[in-house]
Amino acid sequence: MRLLLVWLLNALALLGVAYLLPGIQIAGFASALIAALILGLVNTIIRPILVVLTFPITVVTLGIFYLVINALLFWGVSKLMGDAFVINGFWWAMLGTIVYSAIAWILSLLLPTRD
Repeated sequence: MRLLLVWLLNALALLGVAYLLPGIQIAGFASALIAALILGLVNTIIRPILVVLTFPITVVTLGIFYLVINALLFWGVSKLMGDAFVINGFWWAMLGTIVYSAIAWILSLLLPTRD
């Protein structure tokens, strides 16, 4: 049940990002649900591999490259979805990941805590 609530809140966070940033568009709530699902899968499967592979670069840049990885994955998901989820460039993806993370974190505070 909690997983479904997190998925729903992440979709709402995506809609919030699209509302706040003019460089990011999403077609509707169904597209937001699909994008949130793909983002969750990408962050669970691909991101840990990329973090391990790029660890030396991340250390040299004092962790800034981690933001680049997140932005590239966010942008990649938009490319997979075509016209349903559009990001107009890398810098919009970078800003979008920061705003998306902040909104998702705030919305996650609404969830009941696990005992």
